Amino acid sequence: MDSREILRKLREDTGMNRRQFSDYFGIPYRTIQDWELGNRKMPEYLLRLMVYKANMEKLVKSDK
Repeated sequence: MDSREILRKLREDTGMNRRQFSDYFGIPYRTIQDWELGNRKMPEYLLRLMVYKANMEKLVKSDK
């Protein structure tokens, strides 16, 4: 799974839309959109930090 798929899955697992997700992390909406669509590649360290923060703040919904 590449970074854009991980990012999309993280956003969907938090139950947020792109606007809420971008506001929560303080990242511009268009940047999130470009990362998810593959127009730009996001830094790997940032993805790891976002996953960590979402897990630590228990944002990821685990209904599986």
